[in-house]
Amino acid sequence: MKIAIAAIGHLKSGPEKDLAAEYEQRILGLGRKAGFTGLAVHDWAESRGRDVKLRQQDEAKHLWSVVPEGSPVLVLDERGEALSSEAFARLLAAEAARGARQLTLMIGGPDGHASETRSKSLKTISFGPMTWPHRMVRVMLLEQIYRAVTILVNHPYHRA
Repeated sequence: MKIAIAAIGHLKSGPEKDLAAEYEQRILGLGRKAGFTGLAVHDWAESRGRDVKLRQQDEAKHLWSVVPEGSPVLVLDERGEALSSEAFARLLAAEAARGARQLTLMIGGPDGHASETRSKSLKTISFGPMTWPHRMVRVMLLEQIYRAVTILVNHPYHRA
């Protein structure tokens, strides 16, 4: 199964971009052992729409543009369920076992996701009730994907 990240907001040069690239390489290096055939990261600029609803709708069009028909989507949102790293790994493994060609994880813009995006997703997950900057969420998500891979292949990176 391929993993795709669809995100609103670009990473600029700097430590976040460097760290994201490091985790992307780690995922690609170990991911095949866990059944993940690739990783793609897509991002778009924040919408300049005149109100929140319009911005969310504009951004949703971009996010959904990379989701193949019938593929599962996980939405990151502060109102979502906070999963343990082990539960997140099991969720990824379950989707791969179901035969999903791609699992897409969506990171919204500053206004969050449109309600339709949350309702169409397989699950809405959270890194807790706090609001995080998109560039940090991207790095945290990549780290958690890598951690999930290490859990699935019994690599010593995860020692909880």
